[in-house]
Amino acid sequence: MINDYKNILVAVDGSKNAELALQHAVAIAKEKNATLYLLSVVDEHAISHSSYAYSKVLAEEKEAIEKELLKNIYYATQQEVNDVIPLVEIGNPKETIATIVPTNQAIDLIVVGATGKGQIQANQLGTTTSYVVQYAPCNVLVVK
Repeated sequence: MINDYKNILVAVDGSKNAELALQHAVAIAKEKNATLYLLSVVDEHAISHSSYAYSKVLAEEKEAIEKELLKNIYYATQQEVNDVIPLVEIGNPKETIATIVPTNQAIDLIVVGATGKGQIQANQLGTTTSYVVQYAPCNVLVVK
């Protein structure tokens, strides 16, 4: 079947559009009885420019992300998604969402919000969403 998704990746960053993407991904995962991967990426480049110690900033960022992921896991399981896998990765968000995780986890659908937290940077460098649509090895659902 053309849309028989088994491994769905949703990128979450705490933004409103990411929350909408999560809702769509959960609905699809429930309908298809698919595994739902919840991905949050710590942007290594952004934290490496901090005036604080890198390891301290990294630890704080990971802790905040893990708390947010717990809320997302709870939401997904309350919606009767049976297989939810949280992922916290450190690196370039564009590459991690578009190619690294989809390749490593055999993802067949990526769900992303139209915009995320990094609007100022996006205006200068291009959006993560645009990058994902262009380079992903699978279908991408962009949620507005």
